[in-house]
Amino acid sequence: MGPLSVRLLIQRGRPKSDRLGKIRSLDLSGLKLLSEHLDPKLLSRLKQLQELDLSNNQLETLPANLGLSHLRILRCANNQLGDVTALCQFPQLEELSLEGNPFLTVSDNLKVSFLLPKLRKVNGKDASSTCSQVENLNRELTSRVTAHWEKFMAALSPEEETEKAQADFVRSAVRDVRYGPESLSDFTQWRVRMISEELVASGGTHVHEADIPERPPKTRATREPRARPVALKRPSDIPLSLSPSKREHTSPLAQAEGSPVGSDGSQLEPLHFLQCHSKNNSPRDLETQLWACAFEPAWDEGHAGATSQTVATCGGEAVCVIDCQTGIVLHKYKSPGEEFFSVAWTALTVVTQAGHKKRWSVLAAAGLRGLVRLLHVRAGFCCGVIRAHKKAIATLCFSPTHETHLFTASYDKRIVLWDIGVPNHDYEFQASQLLTLDTTSIALRLCPVASCPDAYLLAGCEGGCCCWDVRLDQPQKRRVCEAEFIFPEGSEASGRRVDGLAFVNEDVVASKGSGLGTICLWSWSQTWLGRGSQSTVAVVVLARLQWSPTELAYFSLSTCPDEGLVLCGDEEGHVWIYDVRHILAQRPPLPVAPQAPTQILKWPQPQALGQTVTRTMVNMVVANRTFTYLTALTDSNIVAIWRRARP
Repeated sequence: MGPLSVRLLIQRGRPKSDRLGKIRSLDLSGLKLLSEHLDPKLLSRLKQLQELDLSNNQLETLPANLGLSHLRILRCANNQLGDVTALCQFPQLEELSLEGNPFLTVSDNLKVSFLLPKLRKVNGKDASSTCSQVENLNRELTSRVTAHWEKFMAALSPEEETEKAQADFVRSAVRDVRYGPESLSDFTQWRVRMISEELVASGGTHVHEADIPERPPKTRATREPRARPVALKRPSDIPLSLSPSKREHTSPLAQAEGSPVGSDGSQLEPLHFLQCHSKNNSPRDLETQLWACAFEPAWDEGHAGATSQTVATCGGEAVCVIDCQTGIVLHKYKSPGEEFFSVAWTALTVVTQAGHKKRWSVLAAAGLRGLVRLLHVRAGFCCGVIRAHKKAIATLCFSPTHETHLFTASYDKRIVLWDIGVPNHDYEFQASQLLTLDTTSIALRLCPVASCPDAYLLAGCEGGCCCWDVRLDQPQKRRVCEAEFIFPEGSEASGRRVDGLAFVNEDVVASKGSGLGTICLWSWSQTWLGRGSQSTVAVVVLARLQWSPTELAYFSLSTCPDEGLVLCGDEEGHVWIYDVRHILAQRPPLPVAPQAPTQILKWPQPQALGQTVTRTMVNMVVANRTFTYLTALTDSNIVAIWRRARP
């Protein structure tokens, strides 16, 4: 489509008229328009235009001077918009559609609410709640920037140049003033800059708060009672025996046994308790089970100290993305008829039609139906579905070295390696199958070998722990188990279920079976070195960790390699935390007796739930890279979040 013409506008305008100035509604959807095709000189002649449809085009930006001051309804769905600040030229806008713009984020939604004071609906939904959030954020940011100004000016020497000092203040405010969740940092820094510049312009005497009109107050919904604890369940071919009863635990606060977790004396404190997976948000939902959670990789994961506070959880027909700092559910994706068992993150570099590179966080979610859904989280939609298996998918994980390589493990006793590729210009994935790995039992946990992730994959299975050669330069595309690992007496027995598996560092593996109350730490390199040509290999045990003596299964362990921690929940609602750095630093012979945990977090009595919560099982627990936040999933349909509090 080339530049717009008067003839085209008259053809697509309503009411029918031979004069542009009389057109009130204009449909320019589906014309493959680029941003440069929107001619301000031509469009500014639409003096009475109130409704404009620009959806299903290829717009990356909106020109800043379209001159449509009377516009009330604007549809820009399914474009490539990456910025919303140009919308401020439409002060009368009441309805806006931005769905299907994959590069817009939650921060852009807040910017829209701030820039458009008369906005009532966004993407067909009421805008009042977002407006309230913007008002609260703006109020707090204004207060913090003002305090920063007073502190900055007090430290300013009289001889410093005023103009330079003012520029320094704006830079320092943007750098140092922080508030709200990490996912909203783009919005908060944008507002901090605006507030700072306004302070400078007024000499520090006045700052305008957000020019957002009062909205009619809404009656707040009564907090719904939370569902009672329910038992763990798996598909029928994996039976699980359950504890016949649970004792009530009435402690008002989280309790911890043992030493502080960090070397700096830091402790973990309960922060949020959420029940965001209930079917239809029903308080009577006693069946929904939470299965897995994973922290989003930080955008600058390669830099020292990089971390994330965004966690994805799955259970029932929903996948939720939660900001750990605020407890806000940023996104919720539902698939009726599905039951999600596993989630995994990756970060992709996507090139737009105009050649611009964008960074995407993509979340893969899979479960009962054998489908993998690829979710573009920040834009809030599913951009791909892989029909991976005919039976349920138990677990999945991305390769740590190839951002598009995804392993899926199914109840069909197969592990498949996929290349999901990068989305095309229509933001669709075209996945291809690279390898099929046959298993003798169902794989429960997948773990690329940390020191050589492109060469070998470990899996904890119903029948033990196995390893496969996953090198893509080998000719066979279907492979059997390369080696099975045998555990010595007193640890996981040969052929016994391994339902916990993770690397503590480049060499040390933590694994857990279904009995004997221990977690085993063993060396990958020493074990593999002694393999020879054998198909079964005895692991070289470095240490054992004391854990719950329960006979129940599927309590998944996790590790925090940067902090040298091993984490695992239990049937009593406890979180067992082990700092194993001192154990691994010891010279042989290592202690024979199982090592006690560094700390045990006891299940708190979350007051926010408004009811007594019985002691509950913690199925899975994960921490972010720097162990700032810890998230646990329980069998009582509750997502629990702890924060590491430093002294």
